[in-house]
Amino acid sequence: MQKLLIDTDPGVDDALALLMALRHPAAEVVGITVSAGNVGLQHTVANALRLVERCAATVPVFAGCDRPLVLPAADAAYVHGRDGFGDAGLPPAQRRAEPEHAVQAILRLSREHAGELTLVTLGPLTNLALALRLDPALPSRVSRLLVMGGAVTAHGNITASAEFNIHFDPEAARVVFDAWPDFELVDWEATLGHTVADAEFADWLAAGGELARFYDVISRQTRAFIRTHHGDAFHSADALAMAVVLEPDITSDLRRHRIEVELAEGLYRGATRVDWMNRDPRGPNAAIVGRVELARFHALLRMAIA
Repeated sequence: MQKLLIDTDPGVDDALALLMALRHPAAEVVGITVSAGNVGLQHTVANALRLVERCAATVPVFAGCDRPLVLPAADAAYVHGRDGFGDAGLPPAQRRAEPEHAVQAILRLSREHAGELTLVTLGPLTNLALALRLDPALPSRVSRLLVMGGAVTAHGNITASAEFNIHFDPEAARVVFDAWPDFELVDWEATLGHTVADAEFADWLAAGGELARFYDVISRQTRAFIRTHHGDAFHSADALAMAVVLEPDITSDLRRHRIEVELAEGLYRGATRVDWMNRDPRGPNAAIVGRVELARFHALLRMAIA
């Protein structure tokens, strides 16, 4: 049984990933820490609570950072809706977030589950960067870190060269990438290589139950955006990352290289630079996921909304 701590900013794609984790028989989600990102913190926390309640789970939710470390950043409400869940008018959850700050929760849970915790980051890395600044020994207690973020050949989705999660708080990403000795990365370009036909995904939603109807409602705006900008292939970056977490042998074409984050103002801010030639004397810090078994990924998607 994998013990998962998920740092996230729900968001429609985060929602699908969380459904996968909360419903997978081999995963135990010990906590969900939340930051601003796709939309503001008040919405991302509310959405995490809605998801946990919908799944009848007892997982604690912790509110974290409401802004990037240094510079303000634009959200992705134009993709996810102003509330992050497609402006579907959902009632608030009955439960509330825990009083403990997300950064403190990351450190505490890493001690309580030392050596057996998988940390999954689906949003900006602000919470994790602050945790590392408070306790640089954090990586020694975490068995596995998987990051959804970056665009390894600089084909971005928020700027010409940068992916949203990294671009939202590149200073935080620099802190994490420099401090963590060995992590896995599922990037935006891998996301575009692992899709499902929009009509087929719609059929899965139509054939499902209460959770499928819930996801259908919150994702309509996002799916329309994808159809407009990417054609008839539905994709979910965070769900792909969660598939790699839940079934590690689903991956192939792992490439080990050092990744750094560009901080300078201008065209390349937030871009992820990969040392493809492995010339940096510090050596690789990331295993970049190239391929995922598509049929198994699709099966996990269907399981999440069945």
